Amino acid sequence: MTKKSGCLIALLIFVLLVSLGLNLGQFMGKLDLGLDGAALYSTAQPKKRFSEVTVESAKKPTADKIVHLNLEGVISSMEMGGLFGGAMPSVESIKHALEQAVADKNVKAIVLRINSPGGEVTASDIIYNAVKAAAKVKPVVVYMDAMAASGGYYVACGATKIVASETTLTASIGVIIETMNYSELFGKVGLSMVTFTSGAFKDSLSGARPMREDEKVYVQNLVTQMYDRFLGIVSEARGVPKETLKSTVADGRVVTGREALAAKLVDQIGYVEDAYALARELGKAADAAVVKYRHEVSLFDAFGMASAKAAQPAEVRLDVSSGLLPKLQPGVPYYLPAHYAH
Repeated sequence: MTKKSGCLIALLIFVLLVSLGLNLGQFMGKLDLGLDGAALYSTAQPKKRFSEVTVESAKKPTADKIVHLNLEGVISSMEMGGLFGGAMPSVESIKHALEQAVADKNVKAIVLRINSPGGEVTASDIIYNAVKAAAKVKPVVVYMDAMAASGGYYVACGATKIVASETTLTASIGVIIETMNYSELFGKVGLSMVTFTSGAFKDSLSGARPMREDEKVYVQNLVTQMYDRFLGIVSEARGVPKETLKSTVADGRVVTGREALAAKLVDQIGYVEDAYALARELGKAADAAVVKYRHEVSLFDAFGMASAKAAQPAEVRLDVSSGLLPKLQPGVPYYLPAHYAH
């Protein structure tokens, strides 16, 4: 036997052992032993707990903790793909992190750092509701970083207290729905769209034809309903009448942290360290450490995701807008500043 053949056989044996190990791991993951020792099979996987990384050590020996969470980027209900998709902020990961922090008896308060221009209406509302639910159990302090506008501010309204930096851009209390109309372009190049619908409003926002006046009224009514909900949430959270908000900062404008304080949209000006101090005070844990949650990808996750990726057909994609502005879906309502919708 040649040296080359021996190496090949050793490699094949190694691959076989890895394959057997993966299969065994999947089998054991699905195997659940009942009280009577009977084997029950389930494809459901338990939620993975986040691991902790210390940001600030405890001032004195104590088990008390303040958990620091991050909400970064455009808020969307779309799941991130790829190997490390689970480690990226998403609606589900934020909800899961809040649930873990609430369930941990050593966690005395939560600091949620928001650095977001906003995002989808429903996704923002889901996270807001999760923050509000957590705040009923433990103090939640929102720290606004560079931007916490529109949907970002919507989420902040669920917190116990809000801290903004002097230079934070926030507010942008409003709703936007946008679509592109290319009907005149179709006419110039000799194209037309033939559409069959079950009702007059089924193809509203279609860019292939001019928009009717009744459709404009219909879409504006949708925007108004969502805006009224946003306004009501801000009014309730900040104790400011809706009419006062409408006539001042709730017209879609973006304001600085200092202006937000004057308008009673935030509770104090400061940095993230001030948010930690406020969380310790509200949580009655003056010596508490500050920790961040981290989602770790296991070896089995890596192998599983890599196998799934390899099974997918190759795809070539050219995206000229990548890295410029967030991808927004036409016709989807957003809590976003207007310039993010272009």
